[in-house]
Amino acid sequence: MVQKAERVLAPRNQGGTGRGARGGRPVGNVTRGTTNPNRMRRVDRWLTGPQAWRLRAAADPVAVDLGYGASPATAVELFDRLCAVRADMRVVGIEIEPERVRQGQALERTGLKFQLGGFELPVAGNPVVVRAFNVLRQYEEADVPGIWRLVQGRLAGGGLFIDGTCDEIGRRAAWVALDAERPLSLSVSMRFGAFTMPSDVAERLPKALIHRNVPGERIHAYLQAMDRAWLEAAPLASFGNKQRFSAMCRALLDAGWPIHDGPSRWRLGEVTVGWDAVAPRS
Repeated sequence: MVQKAERVLAPRNQGGTGRGARGGRPVGNVTRGTTNPNRMRRVDRWLTGPQAWRLRAAADPVAVDLGYGASPATAVELFDRLCAVRADMRVVGIEIEPERVRQGQALERTGLKFQLGGFELPVAGNPVVVRAFNVLRQYEEADVPGIWRLVQGRLAGGGLFIDGTCDEIGRRAAWVALDAERPLSLSVSMRFGAFTMPSDVAERLPKALIHRNVPGERIHAYLQAMDRAWLEAAPLASFGNKQRFSAMCRALLDAGWPIHDGPSRWRLGEVTVGWDAVAPRS
């Protein structure tokens, strides 16, 4: 049963085992929980690519799949993918719905466990990665800063919180990456053939941005710039979408957008921009 999201306004915990703020109950609400195998492949590919250094540098290599949904498949996949970077990675799948936790526990093995919890992150120590996909979009936009701060307060040094959204089978995805102090970037990753214009990803923007795609907001200007650059790169379509998408990203960079990474990521249909360039206007 889906619950109406209750307000999460401020950090309630700073370390330890992350007990909740409501008499020990998990912080958050039961969500729809829809998921599919391989749905998170695009963000996981980013975590094990440009962000792999965070995993290798972690003193305590713990990652959390927060709100994994009705199926534990994405948590199992996260474990397998992160272990390819660092064999001693540990992954904890956290869900607020007890039956989902019980289903996950049947798949536990060394390094992979499932437990009841919410945004307070009831794990020992401080995670190097917290991935929350298709979770915050079911809350109010006004609640996002408080949820962000709550999770950020649990991160390890050099840790990363991923707040993202994708479609049902992971063809279009967008995510905000945050460290313990601030949001760092927005990434967009789309399967070639699954979009006509780059701005098609708008319906999958994270909650902090999805209602800001209107004239006068930075995210609207960014998506419009992507579309213009995509259209201007149309002559390269005969050479394939990888070349066209790469040309779009290069044009954005040349136009002054703070684009991260480079062609090896662009050829995957992925582009990351600095957060300040797309952040909501106050």
